[in-house]
Amino acid sequence: MSTETALATAKAGEIDDGKDVPNMSLLDITEGDNERGIPKAKFIDDVEAFSSTFEPPASPELLIGACSDLMNKYRNYEAQLQQRQLRLKQKVPELEKSLSLVRTLLEKQGSPDSTTGMARYSLADNIFAQAELDYENNNTVNLWLGANVMLEFTYQEALDFLSQNQERAKKEMEDAISDLAFVRDQIVTSEVTMSRVFNWDVRRKRNTKESTTSS
Repeated sequence: MSTETALATAKAGEIDDGKDVPNMSLLDITEGDNERGIPKAKFIDDVEAFSSTFEPPASPELLIGACSDLMNKYRNYEAQLQQRQLRLKQKVPELEKSLSLVRTLLEKQGSPDSTTGMARYSLADNIFAQAELDYENNNTVNLWLGANVMLEFTYQEALDFLSQNQERAKKEMEDAISDLAFVRDQIVTSEVTMSRVFNWDVRRKRNTKESTTSS
């Protein structure tokens, strides 16, 4: 039995009573992936026919357990994508602000009317200091790369570096938004499938009870 099967069986509360259990994995209830490898939930139109594709036929408890496991995976995807989207929403404006500053420095450097100037910079949270800028004799800027790393770039190098990071961050933002919408669609599909399995189980038990009563 696969790991996914064991998880589904445990969640469904099944007890090993010696009966055969169909070998079911998450691959059986998904169909392909999106561009970034997130699985697409399979919409099960005929639950009884789908159950019969396993040997022995999959029980409602096993099907619901497998769908529940898949649902939890989608919830984890959703939480991770929301965190990534929030992080990128903060990162993109910071990159745009840095790009604007470097462009200003380049413009001042090439202007004969501007040789020096004053600038305010963040020294700590809510603390700013003033610095005198020598536009004429300075052509480098230090960029904070994170993880206690700071590197010196020329203005043009900084402009190229920040532009590349900005394009990458915007692309990651688009991907995160697209993936989040995709994952939420899969959650809806999984919920519908679980509901269909439950309704099929209710109808099956009702028919069995009616058959027993009539006989």
